[in-house]
Amino acid sequence: MARELRTLLTDDLLTRVHERAAAHDRENTFPHDDLAELAEAGYLRAFVPRRLGGSGLTLEEVAREQVRLAAAAPATALAVNMHLVVTGLAAQLVERGDEAFEFVLQDAADGEVFAFGNSEAGNDLVMFGSRTRAERQADGGYRFFGTKIFTSLSPVWTRLATFGLDDSDPADPRLVHGVVGREGVTAKDDWDTLGMRATQSTTTVLDGAYAPPGRVYRSLPAGPSADSFMFALFSVFEILLGAVYTGIGRRAVELAVAAARRRTSLKNGGRAYAQDPDIRWRIADAALLQDGAELQVFALARDVDERVDHGARWFAQLVGLKVRATESARQVVELALRASGGGSYFSGNELGRLYRDVLAGIFHPSDDESAHATVATSVLGPPEA
Repeated sequence: MARELRTLLTDDLLTRVHERAAAHDRENTFPHDDLAELAEAGYLRAFVPRRLGGSGLTLEEVAREQVRLAAAAPATALAVNMHLVVTGLAAQLVERGDEAFEFVLQDAADGEVFAFGNSEAGNDLVMFGSRTRAERQADGGYRFFGTKIFTSLSPVWTRLATFGLDDSDPADPRLVHGVVGREGVTAKDDWDTLGMRATQSTTTVLDGAYAPPGRVYRSLPAGPSADSFMFALFSVFEILLGAVYTGIGRRAVELAVAAARRRTSLKNGGRAYAQDPDIRWRIADAALLQDGAELQVFALARDVDERVDHGARWFAQLVGLKVRATESARQVVELALRASGGGSYFSGNELGRLYRDVLAGIFHPSDDESAHATVATSVLGPPEA
C-alpha cells in the first residue's frame, strides 16, 4: 500500500517565491518575504514533532519539499536548508531518545531561526577539527572565538549551531558543539558571489559568543567519531543538500522542454526544436540524469527514516549521494543550456541563473577528495600505513 506523503508548500506559495528569485539574485538581497511566507506555512517547523505544534514530517517528506522549493528559488531553498538541517538532526536524535536536543525543537516551535555555523576557511578536517577556540566557563557553558564562513541566513538567524576546539587539556582535546545567540557575534557584509546570492551566507566572527550549559549538546574527542550526533548531522545535511541541487536540475529540465517547444528551426522548415533529433537526445540525456538523482535522494532519505542498516557503508552512501546529486545537477543544467540556445547566456535568463547557482554544489562538504577517500575505505579498507 502506497504511503501518503505530506506537503506544506502550496503551488501558489512556490509561484510567488519563484517570481521574486530573479530580483534577489540581481540585487544581491535576502528573500525576507520568502522566509515570512515559509514561516507562515509552518515550513520552519516541518521537522518539529506534532506534540510541540509542528508537522513532524519525515526526512523523505522534507527532501521532496526541498526539491520543489529549489526548483522555484534555489538560493531560498539553500538558505532555509540550514535551519532544516539543525532541526532535522535534532528531530532524528530526540526520536531516538537523545534529550540533549529537545531545546532545539522547542526553540523552533517558538519561532526561532537556526543557522549552521560550522564551516571554516582552511579547515579541511571539516567536522573533525576546528580553528575556533571553545573556552569552558565556570557554569559549564562555553564561549567561542573564531571565524565561520558560508553562514546562510545571516541577516535573520536568531540561533547559531556552531562548534570549536577546547584544548585546555592537551592530552584530551575536545570538539564542543552548542548553540549561541547573536551576542558576541558579528556578521560581515561580504557576500557578493557568482551564484546562490540570496542566501546571504556572510562570514561570521565569534568573539565570545556564549552557549549556556543547557545548549552545549556534545563534547567529542577531536577527530572522526562514531557518535550518533555525527550520523544525524551527516545524514540530514547531505540528503537535504542533495535535494536542493536536484531541485535545480528539475527546473532546468522544465526550462529546456519549454524552450524546445517554443523555438523553431529554419533548417527544418519552421518545425519546433522539440522535433529535432539532436535536441531530443540532449533533453533525454538530462531527463535520464534527473530521474536517477531524484530516485536516489528520496530512497536514501527513506532509509534514514526507516532505520535501514547500511552498516559501515552508511557514510559512504551519504557522501556519495552528495557528490552524485550535485554533479548530476550541474550536468543537467549544462545539457539544458545546450538545448535552449544562446538566449540562456544572457544574465537575466533563468537558466543562466541556475547555472551560476548549481556551481555552488562544488564547494559544499563533502568535497570530491573526502568523498572518494570515504568510499574507497568502505570498499577497500583503510590505506596501509
